[in-house]
Amino acid sequence: MNDRIRQLMDQMSAIEEDLRVALQEQEASALFQIKGKRIEFEKSIRLAHRRLKTGFFRWLVAYRPQNLITGPIIYGMIVPMAILDLLISFYQAVCFPIYGIAKVTRADYFVYDRQHLEYLNFIEKFHCTYCAYGNGLVAYATEILARTEEYFCPIKHARKILGTHAHYSRFLEYGDAADYEVRLEKFRVGLGKKK
Repeated sequence: MNDRIRQLMDQMSAIEEDLRVALQEQEASALFQIKGKRIEFEKSIRLAHRRLKTGFFRWLVAYRPQNLITGPIIYGMIVPMAILDLLISFYQAVCFPIYGIAKVTRADYFVYDRQHLEYLNFIEKFHCTYCAYGNGLVAYATEILARTEEYFCPIKHARKILGTHAHYSRFLEYGDAADYEVRLEKFRVGLGKKK
């Protein structure tokens, strides 16, 4: 990787950190506080949220019928998702210590905080929990697979691809064979330090 690209990547990392801090500051100025795992809104906001809540029967009557019809398909995906969760966690638990790769912290990818929103009824909260699990699982699995790819094959593709993981930009250029084994070992050593 040339110095210009490394410099741009460092600038991107600094900007991402600045964005993270700015978002946290914005959340801090919002009308809620995070206390451990609990999120607390100001009393006036809680009352306004409760007034906006749609009751179950009203929600059921007003709900889009196509959503009710496709519900069994959507929620049937819990079986393959749970299997993926079990298998990817097992893979990481067994293989990452052998490879010297730092484990991915599962809790960093699964956030269940929408149940604190008073304007959602219990069905809407259930939907939100399901979506949080599915998206968290995909992000968790992506990070495990990204670290695996960085260990075994940290080489960019010849063709441009959409949706690359966070590690991809550091990968070696396609076709750049100079000192490949030495650089591969540097990737592997670095993977033991990630958190």
